Amino acid sequence: MSSGELGCIYASLILHDDGIPITAEKISTLLKAADVTVESYWPSLFAKLTQSKNVDDLVLNAGAAGGAAVVSAGGAAPAAAGAAAAEAPAEAKKEEAKEESDDDMGFSLFD
Repeated sequence: MSSGELGCIYASLILHDDGIPITAEKISTLLKAADVTVESYWPSLFAKLTQSKNVDDLVLNAGAAGGAAVVSAGGAAPAAAGAAAAEAPAEAKKEEAKEESDDDMGFSLFD
C-alpha cells in the first residue's frame, strides 16, 4: 500500500471521527496539510467509497472475510493495535491479582 492510499484512509477516518462529510476536497485539504502527495484520483475514489459504505461498519468489520479491501486494510492495524492494548491491561490486572493472593496467604516465593 502506498503512502498516498494510507494518507487517504487516515484522512477519511479523521473526517468521519470529527463528523465532517467526507469529500474529495476535504481529503485533499488534509493531505496537503500533512504534506502527503497522492495521485489526483485517490481522494475522489475514497470519497465515493465512504459515501456508498458506512465507515463504522468498515472499521468494525476490518478483520471479517469479504470486507472492503481498501478501507479494511487501513482500519485493521489501528483496530488490532486497539485490541492488543485492551488485552494488555487485562492481563496485567490478572497478574497483579495473583501476586495479591500470595500476599494474602502470608508468604511469598521470595521470603
